[in-house]
Amino acid sequence: MRCSTPPHPFYWGIDLHARTMSVCLLNQAGETLGHRNMTATPDALLKAIAPSRGQIVLAAAWMFPWSWLADRCADHGLPGVLGPALSRKAMHGGTANNEKIDAQKIAGLLRGGLLPQA
Repeated sequence: MRCSTPPHPFYWGIDLHARTMSVCLLNQAGETLGHRNMTATPDALLKAIAPSRGQIVLAAAWMFPWSWLADRCADHGLPGVLGPALSRKAMHGGTANNEKIDAQKIAGLLRGGLLPQA
């Protein structure tokens, strides 16, 4: 299993759905710096990550709407990790449907090098 382990100053966890996404920003110490629910569009994502853009890595547990996210990361040179949806089993209470908590846990798994890459 391949996991992303290089340290980064900031980690963005994204719980992505067809029309909405919840994003969570963690710093290297694991402190939550912010949560936001927004529409799932490339422009909304780029606007949200703009302040920390040069020092981040993005992670999302992929489902069907992930392709635009991967394309946007590639187009803008953003490091991104797509983890399989089954990696959510690594989360305590992984079956709870709470986008805010899921985004934070995805960022935490990435930060700890525990999010397998799809």
